[in-house]
Amino acid sequence: MQPTIAADVRFLLEHQAPGGAYLASPSFSQYPFGWLRDGAFIAHALDHVGERESAAAFHGWVARAVMRLEDDVHALIEARAAGAVADHERMLPTRFTPEGHAEPGAGWPDFQLDGYGQWLWSLAEHARGYSLPEDVRAGATLVTQYLAAFWDEPCYDAWEEGRTQHHTATLASVSAGLRAAAGLLDSAPAVVAAAQAAAESAWRFVLERCVVDGCFCKSVRNPAVDASLVWLATPLRLVDDADPIFERTLARVELDLLRPDGLLRFQTDTFYGGGAWLLLSAGLAWHHARAGRRERAAELLALVERQRGGDGGLPEQVPTEGTDPWFLDYWTRRWGPSASPLSWSHAMVVLARCELDGARAGRSRRGSPEHTALR
Repeated sequence: MQPTIAADVRFLLEHQAPGGAYLASPSFSQYPFGWLRDGAFIAHALDHVGERESAAAFHGWVARAVMRLEDDVHALIEARAAGAVADHERMLPTRFTPEGHAEPGAGWPDFQLDGYGQWLWSLAEHARGYSLPEDVRAGATLVTQYLAAFWDEPCYDAWEEGRTQHHTATLASVSAGLRAAAGLLDSAPAVVAAAQAAAESAWRFVLERCVVDGCFCKSVRNPAVDASLVWLATPLRLVDDADPIFERTLARVELDLLRPDGLLRFQTDTFYGGGAWLLLSAGLAWHHARAGRRERAAELLALVERQRGGDGGLPEQVPTEGTDPWFLDYWTRRWGPSASPLSWSHAMVVLARCELDGARAGRSRRGSPEHTALR
C-alpha cells in the first residue's frame, strides 16, 4: 500500500465501532452513527486492501441491526401484500446507532432504500469464495424480502432528499443489490425468484422512466443529472463503461457538476451552500481509473488530495465556485463547520487509489456488467 492508502485505511479501522459499525464522522455532531450507504462503500474499500475481518464485522453489525426489526419488516410486507399503503414511518431506518439500534423520533429522514441495496451488493462482493455466517445470511434474506416488496416505493434519495420521488441511483442500487442477493441465497429459491423478478423490474423502470434526451436523469420527471449516477457503472456495473446512455450521462455530470474544487452532488444543492463533495470526486476518479483513463483519474485524485487537513483528514465537502454564501452560513450556524473528517471520503480515495495503482487484494472484479441480460 502507498503511504496515503495506508493512512486512510488506518483512519477507517480506527473509527470502526466495537460492534462493527463504521461511524460516519468522529467529530461532526450529526454523524456519530452508522449508515448502510456509507458503510457499504467503506467495507468494500477495506475488502480491497485485505481487511476482511473489519468488513465482516460491519456486515455482521448490519445483519444484527435489521434482525432486531424482523417482526416489523414481515408485518410491513404482509400489509403490502394485502394492498395497504406503505407506512413510511415504520420502514427500515437510514442509519443506526453504533450499537445497532434505530432512532425513532429523531427527526432524521428515515426511509431510504439505496443503502439496503448497496449493502447487499457490498456483502456479495465480500462473500465471493466464502460462506456466509448464518446470522448474516438471515439478515440478507430479510433485506432481500424487504427490497423485493418495496423497490417501487417513492423514498428519500442518496442525499436524504426528495421523499416522494423515484430516484435513478436508488432504483439502480436496489436492482444491483437484489441481483447480488440472488447469488447469495441459493438455499432459499422463493426469495431468489422474488429478488430476480424485482431486480429486473427495477432496472426496466430505470430504462423506461429515468432516461431523458438519451441520458440517465436524477429522478422521474427531473431531467437534471446527479453525481450518484456514476454509480450505475462504478461500482454497480448495471451498464458497461461504453454504454451510450451512460457515456452521455457521464459527460453531462462533468459538464454540469464538476467545479475547480471537485464534484457537486447536483446543481440545486443548498446543503452547506452546495459545495464540492470529496467522496464524489474520488468516486469519479475511481470510475475513470477502472475505465482505463488513468491520467484523468490522477487529476481528480490530486484535486481531492489538495483538500486534506493538516492531520490528513478528508472532509465531506468544501466550498467551491458557485457555493451560496447564505446557505453556507445557515448550515454552519446550525450544525457547525461541515463534517471533517468523513469516513466515506477516505474510503472512496482508497478505492480510487487501488484501482489506479493496481493495489488490490484478491481477485480482479473486471468484466462485463452483471445486468446486461436485464436490458
